[in-house]
Amino acid sequence: MSGNKTPPEMTEIGADRIFTKAEPVSPPVATFTVSARNKPRDLPVYAYLRKNYGNLALNEIDSLFGFVEKSTLYGGRGFTNREFSDRDVRQLNNAGIGIRIPMSNHYVEREEYEENRPLLSKYHVSGNSVICTNDDLARWIREEFPDYRIDASVIKNIKTHRKIEEAMKIYDSAVLPMPVNEDLEFLAAIENKDKITLFANAGCALTCPSRICYASISKFNKFTGDEFQCSQPLKDRELLGMVDFPLQPYIDLGFHRFKLLRARPGAMTGF
Repeated sequence: MSGNKTPPEMTEIGADRIFTKAEPVSPPVATFTVSARNKPRDLPVYAYLRKNYGNLALNEIDSLFGFVEKSTLYGGRGFTNREFSDRDVRQLNNAGIGIRIPMSNHYVEREEYEENRPLLSKYHVSGNSVICTNDDLARWIREEFPDYRIDASVIKNIKTHRKIEEAMKIYDSAVLPMPVNEDLEFLAAIENKDKITLFANAGCALTCPSRICYASISKFNKFTGDEFQCSQPLKDRELLGMVDFPLQPYIDLGFHRFKLLRARPGAMTGF
């Protein structure tokens, strides 16, 4: 029927509907990497995006970060379930949206990297990224899988100009910790702002005094029985819930890459 045409922004391939980005009238002033935290594997990725990030145009979404298959290299938060299905990854990549695999574990041995080689090979597509905390892991991935974008994790706590300069020798870009958003003078003095990702919103890490959770999660993700630890019971701090940063001041300074978190129940990103 002439009135039942596939919209121009969609293409049907086999049993999968592959979405592609419509050409924007002009490039977006800001792009976002958005969290797929706790996304059910069986929830289609576009349904997830509509529900959680429906205010963003598709061409504003640079990438989604979340878990694929089980790996002992994951960090940042504990692995319990896969969040991206193979179909999710295929649809995102066909739309020009990358996945960012959070291999930000503090502790990595060469043998462990080699055990994860099949996983890295599977998702080694231009536009996809790996997030690292361990510099050796970043170097190994760079050498063998050059098409990955390799990001320095926020867990590295890069908050001086010297540390940014050192990170740029290894990584393609770096995610800066949440508190630096409050120091516009520091941000203005950063060179290569196009290689920096700032947080668009913040959760419990904004006011955390020690961030002991990160190291404990690295151990937890080795699946040897280690328990999650949090500094909240040990040190008092103000919990602000989810804090949205006004982006225009950062855009005016020359930043255009932002990381966007999804609030957990209770409007928190931590316990």
